[in-house]
Amino acid sequence: MRWLLVLVCLCFTLFAHANTASLSTERRIDKVLVIKSERKLHLVSHGETLRSYRISLGKQPDGPKQREGDRRTPEGFYWIDWRKISDKYNLAMHISYPNARDLARAHAQGVPPGGMIMLHGTPIDEEYPEWYFHTLDWTEGCIALKNDDMREVWSLVKDGTLIEIRP
Repeated sequence: MRWLLVLVCLCFTLFAHANTASLSTERRIDKVLVIKSERKLHLVSHGETLRSYRISLGKQPDGPKQREGDRRTPEGFYWIDWRKISDKYNLAMHISYPNARDLARAHAQGVPPGGMIMLHGTPIDEEYPEWYFHTLDWTEGCIALKNDDMREVWSLVKDGTLIEIRP
């Protein structure tokens, strides 16, 4: 009788693990979609938005990034290609800006395209609370989230994920 109970428990455990594995595979985030005009970042799996977050952009949020130092957030298709723990902005995920189109535009204008565009958290600052940063566009061209939101994005989005940034 004990062996039967052990067998039932083992089967239940294997079945539960198989269901969890298929659910996590089904719900893998395959795209990060940023809509600049809405100040929203969406995590998308197979065309379905699973989560959405409020974001802050560069200090000059209108239009695509043109050159280094213009304080604009890029627009186009990129990849989340690496990540780091940032002393200044907590967690940070690198966006593969500039792409070929950005490089060609900057070259045609004779200006450097810029770089180091990140998806990152909010500074912990004694003078300014997190909500202060969350209500305005304050970055140098990056995309910023509240730290709790950034921790969630960090855990759900893998390196190599497509990120589309729309106007």
